[in-house]
Parts: sequence; structure tokens; C-alpha cells
Amino acid sequence: MRIFRGEMTHLVFAALGGLVLLFIIAPLAGMFLSVTPGDLSESASDPEVSRSVRVTLFTSMGATLIMALGSVPLAWLLARKDFPLKQLINGIIDLPIVIPHSAAGIALLGVIARGTPMGRLAEKAGFEFVGGYAGIMAAMAFVSVPFLVNSARDGFAAVPRQLEKAALNLGASPVRVFFTISVPLAWRSILSGLILMWARGMSEFGAVLVVAYHPMITPVLIYERFGAFGLKYARPVSVLFVTICLLFFITLRVIAGRRRDAQS
Repeated sequence: MRIFRGEMTHLVFAALGGLVLLFIIAPLAGMFLSVTPGDLSESASDPEVSRSVRVTLFTSMGATLIMALGSVPLAWLLARKDFPLKQLINGIIDLPIVIPHSAAGIALLGVIARGTPMGRLAEKAGFEFVGGYAGIMAAMAFVSVPFLVNSARDGFAAVPRQLEKAALNLGASPVRVFFTISVPLAWRSILSGLILMWARGMSEFGAVLVVAYHPMITPVLIYERFGAFGLKYARPVSVLFVTICLLFFITLRVIAGRRRDAQS
């Protein structure tokens, strides 16, 4: 009787989980099935589409790599050190996730617009945030950096403290311990956070739309084509971009999995 109840519970859980998976898969499958190879080929050969895809990929990658320089050390501090207002800082890191992204773009404009101190510094350096690549990267980084910090923090928290303390007792400097023990042992979580941040940056729309409508990233291009020409012209670009994102995402996951298998 107990076995029967256990099997019934598993079946109910599987059915509920299947509904969630169907909710995710059905819209994507419907979108892919509604686009012909000719439509995809036409979109792929469109210079505006290809240019927007390149801008999206490289600005998101650039934002991820630049923010990693500060985010990974911050994640280590949050995982290893106790200090005043630590929980407040953890909450601040998660704020971009709950803020509407159009509002995030408005907030960013108050810091990086031309008349602000940062905007004036950017002008002196020879570039502008608003309407430029730097603005796109800032908008992408703002909404996606929590994924990197949280993932890296969990990875560092899982590293045994005894190993770090042993290395310090043997005379290693804190910097050496960080790069030779902490980072190598937490690399899976760090890499996962980098991938998630990059992927989230590529999909950003609201904040980028406010900060830098041009140069146009692919999510903004899809929105523009949907508004101007309707679903027929927006759908092929959407399918093409989703396919490219999935290919990059799966490739990175496979590379990470092979490296993990090689080290185990």
C-alpha cells in the first residue's frame, strides 16, 4: 500500500512537472514551426539583422567580462566575511531582478546621461553612454549582474574553509589563496554565473531601449519590426536569434561539462 502511494505521488508530481515543461516548450515550438526555412534564410541574410546579432553578442559578452572583475571578488567577500550591513548588501545585489527594467533604464540615465559627472567623464574619454555601445553594456550589466554574483557566492561558500586556512598557515598570501584555491574550486559556479549573466544580458530589452535605442540590439529590432510590420516579420528574426542564443548556450554548457569530467 505504501509503495502504491509512493508511485501515485511520483505520477502526480510528474504530471504537474510535465505541465510546467509544456508551458515552456509549447510557445517556442509553435514559433519555430510557424517559420519556413526561406523566412530564416531571408532574415539571416538581412544586414540589419546580422548587425544587431553581432552587437547583442559582443556587448553582452563585454559587459559580463568587465563586471566579472569586481563581481567575483565581491562574491568571495560575501561568502567568506561577516561585516556590518552584509544582508543589506545581499538585498541590494538582488534589486535589479525585481525592478522593472524600463525603470532600471530610467535610473541609469540619471547616472550616465550627458549632463551627469559620469557622462562628462565619458565625453572627455571620447565616447558616450547614451546612444552608444557603452550604454548598452551598462544596461545589460545592471539587470544581469545579480546572476553572476549570486552564483559565484554560492560556489565560494561551498569551498572548505580548512583548505584556505591551511594555505594561509603555510605562508601563502590571501591573493595567492584566492587565485590558487578559492577560484579553482568554485570555478563551476563562477562559470555558470558568467553564462547566465551573458545570456540574461543578450535577452535584455527594457533598460537598453531607454538608454540606447541605437545601435540596435536584436531584442529591440524584434520589437521594432513587430510594431512596424507585425508578427510575420518579427517572428523569423525571433527564431533566428533564439537559435543562435541556444547554440552558444549549449556549446558553453558542453565545454564546461567536458572540463568537469576531465577533472573528476
